[in-house]
Amino acid sequence: MDLELSQRHVDFRDDVRTWLAENHPGRIASMDTPDGFEAHREWERVLFDAGWSVPAWPAAYGGRDCDLVEWLIYEEEYWLSGVPGRVSANGVSLLAPTIFNFGSQEQQDYFLPKMASGEHIWAQGWSEPEAGSDLAGIKTNAIRDGDDFVLNGQKTWCSRGAYADWIFCIVRTDPDAERHRGLTYLLVPADSPGLERRPISRLDGEPSFAELFFDDCRVSADHVLGEQGQGWAVAMAAAGSERGLSLRSPGRFMAAAERLTELARSIDSVDLRLRDEVVDAWIRAQAYRWQTYQLAAGLMDGAEIGSEASLGKVFWSELDVELHATALRLLGDRAELVDDNDWLDGYLFALSGPIYAGTNEIQRNIIAERVLGLPRR
Repeated sequence: MDLELSQRHVDFRDDVRTWLAENHPGRIASMDTPDGFEAHREWERVLFDAGWSVPAWPAAYGGRDCDLVEWLIYEEEYWLSGVPGRVSANGVSLLAPTIFNFGSQEQQDYFLPKMASGEHIWAQGWSEPEAGSDLAGIKTNAIRDGDDFVLNGQKTWCSRGAYADWIFCIVRTDPDAERHRGLTYLLVPADSPGLERRPISRLDGEPSFAELFFDDCRVSADHVLGEQGQGWAVAMAAAGSERGLSLRSPGRFMAAAERLTELARSIDSVDLRLRDEVVDAWIRAQAYRWQTYQLAAGLMDGAEIGSEASLGKVFWSELDVELHATALRLLGDRAELVDDNDWLDGYLFALSGPIYAGTNEIQRNIIAERVLGLPRR
């Protein structure tokens, strides 16, 4: 793989960098507050109108037909610029690749432009109280009744669930089938009658999650993604996106590593062990960058993301925790100050990384069995 950017890619990087610098909206409220959620939605619209919401998508859906290398460059510049995070990440990063692969033409034409513009913000409705990482153990059922499904059950830890417009869910449509069979992937309007949302607050009090309760909730059968009973295959494709290339691009961690080195330089005297931690974090962020470029090059040559996606998920989630923990150790007593402490906020969020997108314990089992070929005990 050629590690030098082509002139086309250099020009693309300069265009992204210039636009972000000229259109930076400044600091806005947390997306996990009502006002902040809507402010982030407005930022999504600004990105969309300028063609920078989903640059790797086809132009017909608001993209720029960029290749994966351009998308990675865009992500690097986006995070380095310090503009707001993406409230639409569940949709554009997780659901959209699944709609491109499994959605009908009508579903693509309806959902993708609204997702890219921020008109529809999506929540992920997979986990249940007794089925977190055990996705095949879900019990929320959906019984076909004419042109609708009637849903009953409960989802929990639904990210963006407090304020989202739509929820992508996995439901059981054949209760007599084996665990991995009889599942269906369903797109559910958040204002559906019979659906109750109860926000779940984080340690800082902001409701970044929600519980969902379905009580004879009717959803059109037109909102099935893929085919009825094909939900496991559709979900595994989405999980590959979540754990692999699209959810946590290297740009996020490169930007944090740069901020970490700036923090270390701003402190007069830093313990040698902490300096080593800063250097290690920067090196690991760069290593993840080049590994992802290698993965992108393979995908552009026709390769697919398989179980190896679990390797990346374990790496970036643990890097995120250690990177922020190093920053808090550098800050010392100041680390406990809550107001405008991005490092503390980032650390609290990073702690969830080894849990969401499939716990790292589950990922290590996948790596052992499917990547390394080790026998089950």
